[in-house]
Amino acid sequence: MTDALIIGGGHNGLVCAFYLARAGLDVTVLERRHIVGGAAVTEEFHPGFKNSVASYTVSLLNQRVIDDLDLYAHGLKIVERSQPNFLPLGTDPGEYLQNSYDVAKTQAEFARHSEADAAALPAYYAALETAADVLRKLILETPPNVGTSWAGGGFHNAWRLIRTGNHFRKLGLADQQMLLDLFTKSATEFLAQWFEHPAIVAAFAFDGIVGNYASPHAPGTAYVLLHHVFGDIGGRSGFWGHAIGGMGAITQAMAQAAKGNGVTIRTNAAVKRVVVENGAAMGVELENGDTLRAGAVISNVNPKLLFTKLTGLDALDPPFAKRMENYACGSGTFRMNVALSELPDFTCHPGKDVGEHHKSGIIIGPNVDYLDRAYLDARQFGWSKAPIIEMLIPSTIDDTLAPAGSHVASLFCQHFAPELPNGHSWDDVREEAADCIIDTVSRYAPNFRGSVIARQIHSPLDLERKFGLTGGDIFHGRLSLDQMFSARPALGYADYRTPLARLYLCGSGAHPGGGVTGAPGHNAAREILRDFKRR
Repeated sequence: MTDALIIGGGHNGLVCAFYLARAGLDVTVLERRHIVGGAAVTEEFHPGFKNSVASYTVSLLNQRVIDDLDLYAHGLKIVERSQPNFLPLGTDPGEYLQNSYDVAKTQAEFARHSEADAAALPAYYAALETAADVLRKLILETPPNVGTSWAGGGFHNAWRLIRTGNHFRKLGLADQQMLLDLFTKSATEFLAQWFEHPAIVAAFAFDGIVGNYASPHAPGTAYVLLHHVFGDIGGRSGFWGHAIGGMGAITQAMAQAAKGNGVTIRTNAAVKRVVVENGAAMGVELENGDTLRAGAVISNVNPKLLFTKLTGLDALDPPFAKRMENYACGSGTFRMNVALSELPDFTCHPGKDVGEHHKSGIIIGPNVDYLDRAYLDARQFGWSKAPIIEMLIPSTIDDTLAPAGSHVASLFCQHFAPELPNGHSWDDVREEAADCIIDTVSRYAPNFRGSVIARQIHSPLDLERKFGLTGGDIFHGRLSLDQMFSARPALGYADYRTPLARLYLCGSGAHPGGGVTGAPGHNAAREILRDFKRR
């Protein structure tokens, strides 16, 4: 018998385990794979070449989590990207858009395409920072439970309502309207208030469809845009970074911090089911037949997976069971890593020596119509023949990932349907889809195909099988208004508790959602400890 069992050794599970153990609880983490880290792991996928397998960049990792777990003392080192994004717009020299962290430099770049958009940039950044600042204040808070017919309220819930309201009341009317726009409008409609050039709109609208199986014209994509910019690196908001050694360096540091506080971590320990007795989670049964008992069971897996597979819908009240059956998942993501003999030589920005654009997030998505068409094609055919691609080449700033003179690249690709039409399987077409991605990059950098030494492919189905990402969903559930904040994963259960006593959520399916933040694990631990004190 242990105090707490955590299902899933991803980053949020490790963070939650750390806080619980630091408070004196006996904690065991159960990880299905041979290594902890969930989707934030580093693997050697070809001799001498290793890379972040799924999650691939740093920005949202919460500073409180970094400090409390003392991750830097456990070997974590994060370096900033020198530039945010580079967009090839065509194949002629100069046909590109290079964003910079320096506003004046970005304005000068925008002015090559639109003087009006260059002039509007500071106002846009100011508006986005205002909205992101509100979001940052909510990240480490437990959302108020709305719809307390399903769950109790009490003093803590009333206090959460007051605190949440105060964050918004402090804003002026114009900023309140702007926040409402962000939560309800499409990315393109929101961006149209500042920008007109299709490439510049696409550069920002891309963030609205990252991990989001939707057109940039779809309502709600403006919030996903905001979700990707509330983070920071070393207190510098809006910056993106790289963990030396890949994303696995983050979770290995977290595992060390957890073990240092007495956490037991078991790998190759797949959970078959949650043991439910009289409406309460009493432990788990492993696939090897072992049954483990605990005072609390904490899930770091997608809520849909938890309730449809591990507890079973029969253990739930019908309204909640129906909610979980229909909990929206599927981020339209196809993830690939490639070993390269040389850097891509873009015809719009020639050169195979390391340039600033090689250190940027290289986005293949030259205009808004391209982004929209990729989604429409995926809905009809299963994937786009001209997919949206973000390529990072981390070996340009991290020489631990590839042999000297060679490189590794992460290819994060949209839109690829979670389920293919006409009953087809991703197992049958994954290589064909991967070829399509390589060909797409090669249209802008003709040497790319010939430079690929090896590739590691993860279709949506591969992501589900390997990491337990239901529908390949990197966020553990769609980031839409009906599945955010007090409604994540359902009204009445935004406080990391569930309809089953002693069963909690600590993963990205709880507030504040997806990304390598550590916030759900941090927040869940606070609520779990509160319940242990009541007992």
